[in-house]
Amino acid sequence: MEDAPIPSAEDLRALLADIAAAHMPYGMYGPQTFPPDGCPLMDLPTEYLDWFWQRGFPKGKLGYLMEQCLLIKNAGLDRLFEPFRAAAGGRRRYPRR
Repeated sequence: MEDAPIPSAEDLRALLADIAAAHMPYGMYGPQTFPPDGCPLMDLPTEYLDWFWQRGFPKGKLGYLMEQCLLIKNAGLDRLFEPFRAAAGGRRRYPRR
């Protein structure tokens, strides 16, 4: 079994930017609760991403970005998203009812 190639710094930066720009389009973190676009993927709780990991991520780019976001968070690297959060005005949290 071959190890996956180590991504370049530019590849990692691009991945982080893609995750930071993506929003959850449906479900409890979708636009109904987090208008107008849904919660940014980088701000989804790890437990929510774990739920998808257990049941299967969506197909396509959304699923890939959610999976990569979970891997980054589980590796203890959530702070890599801080520059993107600062530019967006802070972390999005689930609204209190």
